[in-house]
This record gives sequence, structure tokens and C-alpha cells, in this order.
Amino acid sequence: MTDAAHPILAKADGQAIPVHPVAESEVEAFLARKRAPVRTYAAANKFTGKTGQVLAVPGASGAVEQVLMGVGSGRADLSLLRGLAGKLPAGDYALSRLPKSLDGEQAALAFALGTYRYDRYKKRGEPIPRLVAPKGVDVAFVTALAHACALCRDMVNTPANDMGPLQIETIAGEIAEQYGATLSVVRGDDLLKENYPAVHAVGRAAVDARAPRMIEIAWGDPAHPVLALVGKGVVFDTGGLDIKPSSGMRLMKKDMGGAAHVLALGRMVMEAKLPVRLVILTPVVENAIAGDAMRPGDVLQTRAGLTVEVGNTDAEGRLILADALTRAAELKPALTLDFATLTGAARVAMGPFVIPFWTADDTLAGQIETASRKVSDPLWRLPLTEAYRDALDSDIADLKNDPDGWAQAGATTAALFLQRFAPTEGGWAHFDVFAWNPKGRPGYPVGAEVQAIRAAFAMLQARFAR
Repeated sequence: MTDAAHPILAKADGQAIPVHPVAESEVEAFLARKRAPVRTYAAANKFTGKTGQVLAVPGASGAVEQVLMGVGSGRADLSLLRGLAGKLPAGDYALSRLPKSLDGEQAALAFALGTYRYDRYKKRGEPIPRLVAPKGVDVAFVTALAHACALCRDMVNTPANDMGPLQIETIAGEIAEQYGATLSVVRGDDLLKENYPAVHAVGRAAVDARAPRMIEIAWGDPAHPVLALVGKGVVFDTGGLDIKPSSGMRLMKKDMGGAAHVLALGRMVMEAKLPVRLVILTPVVENAIAGDAMRPGDVLQTRAGLTVEVGNTDAEGRLILADALTRAAELKPALTLDFATLTGAARVAMGPFVIPFWTADDTLAGQIETASRKVSDPLWRLPLTEAYRDALDSDIADLKNDPDGWAQAGATTAALFLQRFAPTEGGWAHFDVFAWNPKGRPGYPVGAEVQAIRAAFAMLQARFAR
């Protein structure tokens, strides 16, 4: 990536266009200090300082001379900077001041996220707005975080014909090489030899070129506490023999969003050189339909030794995560986080913009919630309600992958299923991400969205501070 493509700068090539944050209570006094043409232009465009208002004020030449950014009551949210990036024409900009409620590093990252465009198949080549980083911000570090988030979104946006198991393995290998980590991959029938039977069962119906695999990246000093990141990597989900309708299948290229998120989060951890032994675990499969596809009623073995009755082949994500979480437990982690595009029930409960998470660790939950607020990455804790656990009981196996209908809470019963396999040492949290933005607005184009990992990273920085 060239410097011209970097949305965050240490300094502008020339004179940066000033961006003035203005609260509603400050508008009159602020404009009183400006020239008459600026006051007239602001009045004509009804600039009142309302949160999210952005007014690009032209100079005598007609080019943008300055920008007024409304911050409402004065307590700005990071989403304001992301939206700003989506409203500005190309050029170099600099905040005249950083609102007191904002952290400079997070503000710069938010602006960078707002410049993201996916143009693999429709090259536009349009220049993007760039922001001179607030004083004291490590531009190289923010750029690395922005690149990690962009990689996640690129992976989710890319259709399944170009983002299969091999492509995810290749990306994992490139990340491992970049940071001096080790990569191990178990593929195809070797999954049975290496005791990943559930991963094999879900992915075995795919063609050989898209064979299932278990990808593991390890980085850091083995003497440091183990941090396990587990991500669901279903490159496409037909639903299996319990096939989805066409409307339900349309966006299933994004069902590998969990894998994309943990690869991005892992990059952040390695870039920050956190004092952890990082292990990234991504079971990667295609839930395809063929003569050897798993069937409703089949009983599967798992790495943990528990048997699972398949009530619905479209509840496959929790099956591959079962093996991956069991592998994580073998590492005796200090902390395990898993990310998955797991249930539609999570969207019914929270919608597309707020991500639910589950943990039995109240201290960890508090750390996640604090980080969520700090970086404006909306999360909400849901309970691991014991009363629903019986809904996973099977008549012929240890448990089943489709809960009884009486429980209703589909996202929570999925979390309860995962908890049966999750490490009991250290903390564990499960995030049911959507990985998609269905509503376009400035700074938030329709398409892949990176969710929960900015909060997770902020939590990890605080938890594993040197």
C-alpha cells in the first residue's frame, strides 16, 4: 500500500484543511469569530452544531477551505469521526482540536475505518480523504490496526468462489510469516487421524480442492499466559441437507466472519507485542451437499469425547467450534475468546449493530463492557441461563445441536452448547457477530463490518499491560 492510500498521516503533504469540532452551544460564538462569508454559508446550510453535521466551507477559489463538524452537546462519540470520513471529499484534513471525550488513537482509527472501500471487482481508484493524526498518536500502529480491520472486511466481502478454505489458509500463512509465528494445518481425512472428527464431518461433502481444515497459528513466548482466539470459518453455508432457502443463503459467503475476525484480532495482538502466548484456532469448512454429507439424525464424535446428535445440519458452526474449543482447552489458556456468525436469533435479539456476548466470568464481562464503551464498539452481555441447558439433551447422545423449541432463546442455547466444550481454566467469552452492515450511511457502506474485536483488543491491552 502506498503512502497516498494511507488514510492517517503524520503530517500533510501541504496545508491540511482544518476541521473544527463545534458544539451546539458554541455555534454562535464560533461563527462570530469567522468572516462574513463563512457565517452566511453556515446560516444558508442551517449548520447548528447538531451531532453528525458536517459542513465543508469553500474559500474564494471554490475549494474546501475549512470544515465544521457538529458535536452536539460537546461529548463526541468515535462514530462521529468515522462518519466524517464518509462525508468529506478527497484531501488532507486536521482536527483543530480533539474533543475532550475522544482518545486520539481511537479517533484516528475511527476515521480510517470510515474510508474503507471494497473494490476488488469494481476498481474505482477514487482518492480518499486523509487525516493528520492528533498529536502523540503512533501513526504506524494505527495504520496496522486499520489494515487488520480492512483485511477482516475484505475477507468477509469476498465471495466464496474466491474465499475458500485454501485462501483462508494462505492468508493465515501470510500473517504467521509477517509476525514470525508458526502455522500448522490439518486437512481432509487427516482431521480424523488428528482427532478433529466434527470438523471433518461438517466439511467432508465439499470437493477435494475445498477440503475442510484446522488452522492453528502460535506466536509469542511460551512462558507467557496463553491467549486462545477461536473463529468459525464456514466459507459457505448451504445449510447442508437441511438446505436454506435462497434468501437465507444469499449472504452465506460471510459465514467465515468469525475466522476473519480472529485473524484480524490476532494481528492486532502481535502488532502490539502483548506479553501473551497467542494461539489462533480456525476450523475452516464448506457446508456443502453431496452423497457423503452429514445427515439429520447422525451422531457425531467430537474431540472432547462427547457425542452430538445432529438435529439440524444448518446448525453446523457450533459443531466445528466444539472441536476448536476443545483444542484450546488442551493449551490451558489464561483467556479464550471465540467469534462466530452463529445464530439468526442473536440478530432478532440485538439487531445488526449491537453484538451480544456470553461469559460466566463477571470480572471479564466488566472488562469487556468497559472496553466496549471506551472504543464505541457496541456489545451487550446476555446470560448463560442454566434453565435452558436441558434443551440440548439428546435421547441417544450426550447432547444435540438443535435445542428444543420450548427454550426459544436460540442465541443463548448456542452459547450453552459451546460452553460444554470451552476451557474451564481461565476466562471464556463467546461473541455472536453479524459481520455485516445492512444499512449504508456515511462511513458505514453496505457490506462487511468489523465488530467486537476493537473492544476485545482494548480489553486485552488493559488486561495484559506490561
